[in-house]
Amino acid sequence: MAYQDVYESWKTDPEGFWMEAAKGIDWIEAPTKALFDDNAPLYEWFCDAKVNTCWNAVDRHVENGRGEQTAIIYDSPITHTKREISYVELRNRVATLAGALRAKGIEKGDRVIIYMPMIPEALEAMLACARLGAVHSVVFGGFASNELAVRIDDAKPKAIIAASCGMEPGRVVHYKPLLDGAIDLASHKPEFCVIFQREQEVAQLIEGRDFNWHGFQYGVEPAECVPVDGNDPAYILYTSGTTGAPKGVVRPTAGHLVALNWTMKNIYDVDPGDVFWAASDVGWVVGHSYICYAPLIHGNTTIVFEGKPVGTPDAGTFWRVISEHKVKSFFTAPTAIRAVKREDPSGELMAKYDLSNLRALFLAGERADPDTIVWAQDALKVPVIDHWWQTETGWTIAGNPLGIEELPVKLGSPAKPMPGYDVQILDEGGHPMKPGELGAIAVKLPLPPGTLPTLWNAEERFKSSYLNQFPGYYETGDAGMIDEDGYLYIMARTDDVINVAGHRLSTGGMEEVLAAHPDVAECAVIGVSDQLKGQMPVGFLCLNAGCDRDHGEVVQDVVKLVREKIGPVAAFKQAVVVDRLPKTRSGKILRGTMVSIADSKDYKMPATIDDPAILDEITVALKSIGFAQ
Repeated sequence: MAYQDVYESWKTDPEGFWMEAAKGIDWIEAPTKALFDDNAPLYEWFCDAKVNTCWNAVDRHVENGRGEQTAIIYDSPITHTKREISYVELRNRVATLAGALRAKGIEKGDRVIIYMPMIPEALEAMLACARLGAVHSVVFGGFASNELAVRIDDAKPKAIIAASCGMEPGRVVHYKPLLDGAIDLASHKPEFCVIFQREQEVAQLIEGRDFNWHGFQYGVEPAECVPVDGNDPAYILYTSGTTGAPKGVVRPTAGHLVALNWTMKNIYDVDPGDVFWAASDVGWVVGHSYICYAPLIHGNTTIVFEGKPVGTPDAGTFWRVISEHKVKSFFTAPTAIRAVKREDPSGELMAKYDLSNLRALFLAGERADPDTIVWAQDALKVPVIDHWWQTETGWTIAGNPLGIEELPVKLGSPAKPMPGYDVQILDEGGHPMKPGELGAIAVKLPLPPGTLPTLWNAEERFKSSYLNQFPGYYETGDAGMIDEDGYLYIMARTDDVINVAGHRLSTGGMEEVLAAHPDVAECAVIGVSDQLKGQMPVGFLCLNAGCDRDHGEVVQDVVKLVREKIGPVAAFKQAVVVDRLPKTRSGKILRGTMVSIADSKDYKMPATIDDPAILDEITVALKSIGFAQ
């Protein structure tokens, strides 16, 4: 079947489509139906099923004779460590950890916060919670104490599992003092903490509250998998950039299993046994869906990588990992590929490695600019697939389903909606717009299995954030258009569409033009306040390594390019060269914060910022062109 046939089969019979997909999961009690709509617009999936996530991700592969297959490859260029964990070893480790947690009183429905770096033990902690039916909430390792405290107060965990430290190039991140500080700040106190002591730093344990990971598990009975209801939460994940009250995205167990299992073959085109690598972090949704759960549920080998795209040791580290571990399908953020391209524009480091096993590169997390896609296509000689989804959905809204049909790539578009998603472009009044018109991207309810049914302890906030703006739709918060062929274009976050003298313009469209300049490695465009025109676009340019052209000349070039490609209506006249852009740890550019600096407004330091010092550099750059006064 071609993509269109599969999409139509879902549209014609969504119930039948998802019940068929559900056959890929081991059920304790199989669902009698897929969609439960008694509480619309709060829809749920497979509610009457009984199932266990850990069984599906680990035990069933051992039972089915795949126990000796490698489940996890750990590759840490920072600590010079590599090791492999088979499915049978993973089952034994997870069952023992779950047994130790159970012995300390963790049971179905309890929350456990996990605060760990990119090590296999982070996945083991997630799976041990799933084994018991406990609800985990992974908080990005190294998050500041106050941000961790906010999440402790919202999730109210019975326990916290943490590591003594995280490793960054050239420095150790001390997790334990951050954790202690967070517990001091939080009103809710966990009953106990389990600390995985890394050899790079041994943390001080607090008597009676803190337990050593290894000693804690000594002599316990391994735990069996606990059945949970289909609509019980598997985990809570707080969205990045949280300000004020946190938004805890809830992931329902059964829909999560069915949807993720379906995606591995249909979207990423991998078969059980193939090596799949998502170069992300378990603190983000990509780490949940595509480092931990989906590959293991589907019987793949997953890679836990503790390193950076550049600097550990160089811009060839991704290609080494792909070559060494025979990765078939690779998934990372466009920002990571841009960093590699900036350091190694001619791909010399790539040429050192045998990449013959690689079948495709998938990009997500932010808009993939055409220039980056073309560079990667030319260098890798495999399909480079932009696909679009959100923390809230947990899997692809729009993409190119390589396991069904490789759709023609249109640069700037993540291709077409996946089964389960009826994507529409709406105007401010909620009316559908014509092909090619820019509007709000919304998804007709119900959302498919695996997507968020609500926010943790915040049903009204869920409705006001996502459902109330366009009744009958989920509001994505992104703006874009759909062309005559049904291809979706994500142009900007809704608040990144700027209004220049009455013209609605996408900053993403301008960024696309800037990124096409041969000297520009990375860029961002923001709209700053202007008394005459309402808003004016300002560009920020990071240049390729080795570029020695005069900065003023490059700025003149890009101003001219925008005028040629978008027109004088864009009023794009100002840009500045900077060394780097402020980003979250997942690679999203902090445009909103840059706007506040440019407009001389107060702003809250974003919790997820990678390096706060960059904001001072941005302030200096903006002052040099007359802003941020």
